[in-house]
Amino acid sequence: MSSKQFVVIGLGHFGSSVARTLYSMGNDVLAIDCSEELVQQISDDVTHAVQLNATDENSLKQLGIRNFDVAVIGTGTDLQSSIMITLLVKEMGVKYIIAKAMNELHAKVLYKIGADRVVFPERDMGVRVAHNLASSNILDYIELSPNYSIIEITALPQWEGKTLSDLNIRSKFGLNVMAIKKGEDINISPVADDIVEQSDVLVVIGETEAINKIEKLRIEEE
Repeated sequence: MSSKQFVVIGLGHFGSSVARTLYSMGNDVLAIDCSEELVQQISDDVTHAVQLNATDENSLKQLGIRNFDVAVIGTGTDLQSSIMITLLVKEMGVKYIIAKAMNELHAKVLYKIGADRVVFPERDMGVRVAHNLASSNILDYIELSPNYSIIEITALPQWEGKTLSDLNIRSKFGLNVMAIKKGEDINISPVADDIVEQSDVLVVIGETEAINKIEKLRIEEE
């Protein structure tokens, strides 16, 4: 898989984590922040690190921002800067823009001016931690929208030894099984005859309300 070119603007906890991870995966990463200290801290962990004010259109143009595949805007706490930078990067022709938002109104504005995806790192992490704490069989939880989520869930005892057809999870809970993990093996195209065994992990997608019903079942058992 060929590497992509990413520019990460704003090197707080979110931006620096994204930049380091992308670079460790073999991608070209340009990291930008107005803080010299933050730029120095990350300089050895990315392709290039530059100190500048990203709301300055000319400075961004000189860096050739339009040549990057993806821009990650991590300056969520300063709403005005976040909006300005997203707008500038969009106008310069970056193909895909991910921006961090502090609240729903901020997110609406970012989408309006051209962000392709808006993330709420603090809120999303809080949601995932809460679900993991509340139910020991929820291994991971990803909120796709306020209404839909994906979870990894260990098989409930009453599911063991039964086929997906027997369990009829779609009819009972309104959830679709996307994959079944059996140790290191992952079945990404499960069929009705597949048997759920002890310690299997099911990856399911559906409405958040339906997922909550599954969680309550396990909590009641415990």
